[in-house]
Amino acid sequence: MPSLSHKHCERALRAAEGYLQLDMAGHALRELSAIAEWPVRDFAFRKLRGMARRALGSHDAAIIDLELALNQSPGDLDVLMALAWCYKRVQRLPAAIAAMQQAYRHHAEEAVVLYNLSCYYALSGEKTQALSWLGRALRMESRFLAMIAEETDFDPLRDDADFQRLLHLVSDAE
Repeated sequence: MPSLSHKHCERALRAAEGYLQLDMAGHALRELSAIAEWPVRDFAFRKLRGMARRALGSHDAAIIDLELALNQSPGDLDVLMALAWCYKRVQRLPAAIAAMQQAYRHHAEEAVVLYNLSCYYALSGEKTQALSWLGRALRMESRFLAMIAEETDFDPLRDDADFQRLLHLVSDAE
């Protein structure tokens, strides 16, 4: 098999990224398959293929690529968020929480990280942790308040008095 040039590989990576931005994950994977034999499967390749597989619902396959990408760039927020998302969907909540805790260590200023931590803790039945992270996320960015009504991750807490109190405190403060 002829070796692909670096220039060809870079073009395929850019094309795959473009397809992902257009929600065309199948096309992205097709572009990436053109460089599947490329010996240097770098961070960009692993990240893009993981993201495409995630978008197509191939969570276990996505996890493999995303974990390899994470090994190359341990603080990449997109990879950590996608990895946690996939872990949740394959019923690996402790791994999802660990990925989001790693994201927090690198991106404590990102309210979405705190919000997602609260979601995963709520799903795992850890009310105190869920409310703590949610309160911090809402203090950083109150826009998340509008998302809570539709967020099924909070269903285990929906009728909890402390959860309701937190939401009222934040909405009253706006």
